[in-house]
Amino acid sequence: MGAPGDIGSFVVWDYLVFALMLLISAVIGIYYAFAGGGQKTSKEFLMGGRSMTAVPVALSLTASFMSAVTVLGTPSEVYRFGSMFGVFAITYALVVVISSEVFLPVFYRLGITSTYEYLELRFNKYVRLLGTILFIIQTILYTGIVIYAPALALNQVTGFDLWGAVVATGVVCTFYCTLGGLKAVVWTDVFQVGIMVAGFSSVIIRAVVVQGGIEPILNDSFHGGRLNFWDFNPNPLQRHTFWTIVVGGTFTWTGIYGVNQSQVQRYIACKNIFHAKMSLYVNLVGLWAILTCAVFSGLAMYSIYHDCDPWTAKFVSAPDQLMPYLALDILRDYPGLPGLFVACAYSGTLSTVSSSINALAAVTVEDLIKPYFKSLSEQQLSWTSKGTSLAYGAVCIAMAALASLMGGLLQAALSIFGMVGGPLLGLFSLGILFPCATPVGSIIGLLAGFTVSLWVGIGSQIYPPLPERSLPLDLTTAGCNFTINNNWTLTTGMPAITSLTTTTDLDRPALADSWYSLSYLYFSTLGTVVAVIVGVIASLLTGGLKQTVNPDFLLTKRDFSYIYDFISYCRGSKEEKVKVLNWTPYPVTENGTDNPAFSSYEMEITEETPTANGVNK
Repeated sequence: MGAPGDIGSFVVWDYLVFALMLLISAVIGIYYAFAGGGQKTSKEFLMGGRSMTAVPVALSLTASFMSAVTVLGTPSEVYRFGSMFGVFAITYALVVVISSEVFLPVFYRLGITSTYEYLELRFNKYVRLLGTILFIIQTILYTGIVIYAPALALNQVTGFDLWGAVVATGVVCTFYCTLGGLKAVVWTDVFQVGIMVAGFSSVIIRAVVVQGGIEPILNDSFHGGRLNFWDFNPNPLQRHTFWTIVVGGTFTWTGIYGVNQSQVQRYIACKNIFHAKMSLYVNLVGLWAILTCAVFSGLAMYSIYHDCDPWTAKFVSAPDQLMPYLALDILRDYPGLPGLFVACAYSGTLSTVSSSINALAAVTVEDLIKPYFKSLSEQQLSWTSKGTSLAYGAVCIAMAALASLMGGLLQAALSIFGMVGGPLLGLFSLGILFPCATPVGSIIGLLAGFTVSLWVGIGSQIYPPLPERSLPLDLTTAGCNFTINNNWTLTTGMPAITSLTTTTDLDRPALADSWYSLSYLYFSTLGTVVAVIVGVIASLLTGGLKQTVNPDFLLTKRDFSYIYDFISYCRGSKEEKVKVLNWTPYPVTENGTDNPAFSSYEMEITEETPTANGVNK
């Protein structure tokens, strides 16, 4: 490590490592384009022929979860606010259990390709169309942001060419998605999750060496207040507490894992329901591993910079740039390793973008093309799916270009995308859990959930919560000597999570410090709860109790039959053991109560007295 602000720069080896990651990803797409005769049908292209197994799907789920936002944002979150973020380990466990036991059985049983097919089966085609259009708009917006935001953060720290990176990642993603379909997406995700773990590990190992072990890192973090795992404050206005993370986080992530096409499409592509459920539970182990790496990276970053914060010292222009700054700072003497970390961040981008492109193609073909062009053959649908993937890839790259012009609206759009997940989760919950839900009631519930979540979400953007709600921890530059390398220049700042408009304290309305200060993790919870409550009431008022619903569209006792089978098996085994212990090869008569040698058998013998000529002897 050098003087503050004096970090390394990208060299040839770093560019080679990054290029190799892109090349291998592209080769996997080429392989699956031709393996086994290629992707001849839309089912093979979009669902991998429903022949996937648990482990690769689990790693794919993990990789798409771990976007560049996770790689760059989570360590920064821990650095600034402490390790409270680690409580998400509990949240992830709850999300996986709910997704695998509530939503997966219904989706898998129906054999659907698009989750929005379910909405037509359960309600009608208008509900399906509404869900599909909302998903497409949100996903395109989100994918463009996922491509652009990390590219900008890495560009400003590493000097990595911004638009070269944006176009390269977008083109490679589109290339292997278009050629190889879901199988290519899953197996490139498997490769990319390895790259991500390697990138994280390189930073963590080097940080431990620099600081002289794990103990100094934990010691600095403790004295800096960063080991603040448990805060049971029930106040819903505080940004992160145990309750906001566990309750709010569970609703937020269930909206992604339980009903979002990008995730659902992977696990229902498994060859049977056992592999589908196992993919989610194995994925949970991956989520815990990633969370541990991200949290420890944030603690290591704080230990290294606890007396000279690069953000306060203006060495970086936004918190998202702290992690790449750390990588270049401590890995400067190891050519190729900074490139490995950048490949790690971009692998997160590739996995998320490829999942989005494949999901967009699936939803478009299944929901917008097949129902209205029923004469298309499987071969034609396969080519349509590939063409749709190519088109969406181009749209996402264009969206990244648009994101670069959006400034502060960029983060507002990202927040709105998150808020939409809650009402959609409420819509699917109405269909699966409430037999009384009607088409009219579901639409009313969905619109009510959207209205409330967008109201509080947009209000929080215009009137951001005061610092005492987010509780940022202290940072200092007391240990900096401010000797900055002449080669270090700071370019245009990364758009921060800011409000749409600048307001003073005097302008803040009464709702600003109450309703609009609600923790962002409760936005999804609010949308879900309102959608369900209003939807149920509206359904009851529109004849919900009079309708008959196909049990296949609902979560029923048979979906938990394996639990009863297991209990019955355990009971049966116990009874069988008792029978074996009590079994005897021949009848045994009862012994005497007082004298064990005496048997009641003797009481049953009629004694015959010998006679002679009719006279007893």
